Amino acid sequence: FRLALIQLHVSAVKSDNLQRTCGLVREASAKGAKLVALPECFNSPYGTQYFKEYAEKIPGESTQKLSEVAKECSIYLIGGRSIPEEDGGKLYNTCAVFGPDGALLAKHRKVHLFDINVPGKIQFKESETLSPGNSFSMFDTPYCKVGLGICYDMRFAEMAQIYGQKGCQLLVYPGAFNMTTGPAHWELLQRGRAVDNQLYVAAVSPARDEKASYVAWGHSTVVNPW
Repeated sequence: FRLALIQLHVSAVKSDNLQRTCGLVREASAKGAKLVALPECFNSPYGTQYFKEYAEKIPGESTQKLSEVAKECSIYLIGGRSIPEEDGGKLYNTCAVFGPDGALLAKHRKVHLFDINVPGKIQFKESETLSPGNSFSMFDTPYCKVGLGICYDMRFAEMAQIYGQKGCQLLVYPGAFNMTTGPAHWELLQRGRAVDNQLYVAAVSPARDEKASYVAWGHSTVVNPW
């Protein structure tokens, strides 16, 4: 089967991001993709200052659009960090997955929050505004069983190992590594998870925007077990 990773340019205008996303999903489907993955932060800029402003409940505006385009194209659609999800007064970094009939198949809340301080390079603390998820998320397709993680989740080998033990053959990580962590670890971690567990790993990033307050590394990648 064909897998498409959409390395999307993200702006501060949610409606533009959603329109651009749906257009690229349709393009990927037209080229034969049966499973399409969006990047972390596909519908909003990345940063703790943006999470509350762009937060939605699920279902909500963004997930409704994803459901509709998945059904229209009859594909499996992994919605990146579709939104900062608001639930019970808390915010989560959440990835929603939709099937060819538009139904919600899985909802993964990022388990490991991105708190980092590299002196002189980058300091970031997701836990200032986000709460962690507490469960693993998998879904079945006619092609393989898929396990989900978001960005920083990829650093935790045990998570990938458990997915492999549960029968996953593909792990998909929407992520937004930056210009410090990306060159050092983005490809390294994907290859490590793939080789250690003998499965496929896909990581999909937003496009790099040098003008953004948080600059993503890009380099969306698919790695095989070899």
